[in-house]
Amino acid sequence: MEFEMNSPILSEYIHELCEGFELNTKLQAAMHESGSIKRGLRNDDGTGVMVGYTTVGSVRGYTMLDGERVPMEGQLIYRGYNLNDLIRGFTRDHRFGFAEIAYLLLFGELPNPEQYQKFRTALDSFTTLPPNFTEDMILKHPSKDIMNKLARSVLSLYSSDPNPDDLSLENLMRQSMELIARFPTIIAHAYSVKRHYFDNDSLYLHRPIPGLSLAENFLRSIRPDGKYSMEEALLLDLCMVCHAEHGGGNNSTFTCRSVSSTGTDTYSAIGAAVGSLRGPKHGGANAQVLRQFEQVKANVNDWQDDEEVEAFVKRILNKEVCDHTGLVYGMGHAVYTLSDPRTVILKKRAKKLAEQKGMLAELQLMETIERVTPKAFADVTGNSKVMCANVDMYSGLIYRMLGIPEELYTPLFAMARITGWCAHRMEEVLYGGRIYRPAYKSMMPYKTYVKLKERD
Repeated sequence: MEFEMNSPILSEYIHELCEGFELNTKLQAAMHESGSIKRGLRNDDGTGVMVGYTTVGSVRGYTMLDGERVPMEGQLIYRGYNLNDLIRGFTRDHRFGFAEIAYLLLFGELPNPEQYQKFRTALDSFTTLPPNFTEDMILKHPSKDIMNKLARSVLSLYSSDPNPDDLSLENLMRQSMELIARFPTIIAHAYSVKRHYFDNDSLYLHRPIPGLSLAENFLRSIRPDGKYSMEEALLLDLCMVCHAEHGGGNNSTFTCRSVSSTGTDTYSAIGAAVGSLRGPKHGGANAQVLRQFEQVKANVNDWQDDEEVEAFVKRILNKEVCDHTGLVYGMGHAVYTLSDPRTVILKKRAKKLAEQKGMLAELQLMETIERVTPKAFADVTGNSKVMCANVDMYSGLIYRMLGIPEELYTPLFAMARITGWCAHRMEEVLYGGRIYRPAYKSMMPYKTYVKLKERD
């Protein structure tokens, strides 16, 4: 028998195979077992399973008292510095902060003026992609999904690296700085090629200009006329700072550290982290927030009526509308309880931008969703846990107000988080010591082998 691609016969056969998989993979009951199984690497009290140490970043959302989690205002710490203090430092001077924060995350201390300028100059020298990279790896192999193209491009950089497998600190640092500098260019070129091949738009490729910030170069690279305002670039830079690091326990950073623990090369570890971030439960959530938000806008008549908004949120929680997952995207976090500090920062900036863009009503509706969801969640599930809006709630709206298309929301996350990934990778390679090897409890019965010709 031969199968033709996409034929009904092949589809029917695939369906039969899936039925066999479901019949022989019965884990639903086991998933509800209590005891030693740490689903999602979470303890029964909601805390994360401790797997290592880090000096890069810390996420604080609760304190422990007598074995119970006590909610607190969230704090995000970069190399010992509170994120709010870092942001106040560079925004007070009305200057870009991402390069300074990247230096801090990589080296563990804030740069002095001379160190800062030297680091900026080094990043400028690394922004240029290898010869013919855009032509061979991006133009000739376009992808509808920018994160997919980013992951493939990261892996392809291995071939252009004269020393890809060297795990010395000097080589890891050089690779890290190159990746931080090159991510904006790869993402911008992948986006332009996607628009050309799949959206029938004109193809334009802008090369980065030395001396500009990563945010400035990115905005000019994704726009046909290359124009942007300083306020737009400063706001994008702030978003990048907020996304640059989030401790070792978030899924993509943990993925990077886990893969790094095998002793593999930088490009394999970072490529895996990109794949992790692409998921809608992780970095892809900011786009999911706006898709769900559009359905709220379309189905709620009075945006200022808390009761009507709450009623629709309950329908989301009951899996009646939107994507039927029962998730209110942008709400809740594994660590933060009373507040997500990144949300607090971006929400304040979103309000100012919304007033300028005539989108204050949309912002206020989003604030209403944030306000009514905890009660709706408690009513529907019977669980009155403390819940706050996470960073995805407002970052997507800011990107929309900046005129950045939805397919770039998650790549922007990666463009910032590459700094944290690289810092954690260096820490893992140099000080981790052991390959990650968790265990899974087997739920399969023992079977007796039957010869092929004797099987039914």
